Amino acid sequence: MEENKATAGGTRPDRALLDKLLTVYGRKPVRETLLDPGIHCHALHLASSNREGGIITDIRKLAEQRDLPVRLHSRESLARISRNGRQDQGIALDVFCPAFGRLDAYLRTASAAAKGRLLALDGITNPQNLGMIIRSAAAGDIDGILLPGSGNASLGPLVIKASAGTIFRAPILMCDTLLAGLEQCRARGAEICILGAEAGQSLFERPAAPFTVYVLGNETDGVSDAARALADCALSIPMRNGVESLNVAVTASLIAYARHFAR
Repeated sequence: MEENKATAGGTRPDRALLDKLLTVYGRKPVRETLLDPGIHCHALHLASSNREGGIITDIRKLAEQRDLPVRLHSRESLARISRNGRQDQGIALDVFCPAFGRLDAYLRTASAAAKGRLLALDGITNPQNLGMIIRSAAAGDIDGILLPGSGNASLGPLVIKASAGTIFRAPILMCDTLLAGLEQCRARGAEICILGAEAGQSLFERPAAPFTVYVLGNETDGVSDAARALADCALSIPMRNGVESLNVAVTASLIAYARHFAR
């Protein structure tokens, strides 16, 4: 895999394709991803300073078996691709995720009568929580996960592991900021809902609007004041035995299946 496959530097894909790529970094995560035949890999990136042998040789062989382009980079360029130079171990893999996209593109193509149910992430900083939210949304009745460009845990190895690999098939919709994304949804007729123990109406009692966005707040501080100000309603989850709140990933699971248990 030399002249025609392994190139120095190389160009990154265009914007439309980039929106559907997730970059996996780190030697073990990259190797595990390449071993999964159900995952569509796009390109392998290696730092030219890597020593051949061991797991690097294994990864090269796996890439060759997939007829995958291999691109060589300086250590600094590789860090810009992985966005985590401290932990990428000189290797990154672009994975094609067909359900990834931009929120604005989703809003343009979604039916005016049924734009679905979205989860909006408002400061989910724990990678394990984020991965489990993605897994529940991918499995349940959720049409998209609204992911702002900052404020949440990055989609790194810990998130991928916690999602049990479902992240590669999950409907993740990217936007610049949470507030901008929520405002875009409201402009298209969405009802914005937050979860709160003090809310008078249960998640399982209120009929969902044709287009509903449920905001999941930070593990410690909850939904931000700015997102709360945009909310059309607050919903509660019935609890007993003095329990005041649930883990945010558990809440996401309940939302994902709420319509199946609505009264």
